[in-house]
Amino acid sequence: MPDIVDIAVSADSFQTLVAAVQAAGLVDTLKSPGPFTVFAPNDAAFAKLPPGTIQTLLQNIPQLTRILTYHVVSGKLTQADLAKVDSVTSVEGSSIRIDCSDGFEVKNATVVAPDIEADNGIIHVIDTVILMG
Repeated sequence: MPDIVDIAVSADSFQTLVAAVQAAGLVDTLKSPGPFTVFAPNDAAFAKLPPGTIQTLLQNIPQLTRILTYHVVSGKLTQADLAKVDSVTSVEGSSIRIDCSDGFEVKNATVVAPDIEADNGIIHVIDTVILMG
């Protein structure tokens, strides 16, 4: 079974995320055994950011790394697992609100494709980049 990075690379809808993960030097981390739960913004999610945001982040690797690691949780958490909690703590260290009462939402993002199994974890595709704060 492919790992989280291989799945993202092979899907056409994660080009921005893959470029950001590469720029931040997180490829090896996300290829490690994990397991990880990744809330993966698709390209449409990145397109919603204000113009110039992605370029600015690519020039500020510490900030880019913080935002990317905010989308990752230790452990393999399915939608059913997440439905039992109100929040999870990201690898970055901040809390992420989870709401499965009406659909499946992660902070301000809607999960558009849950429970994509990977060798080293699970991916939930989200429609909005989640920002700290």
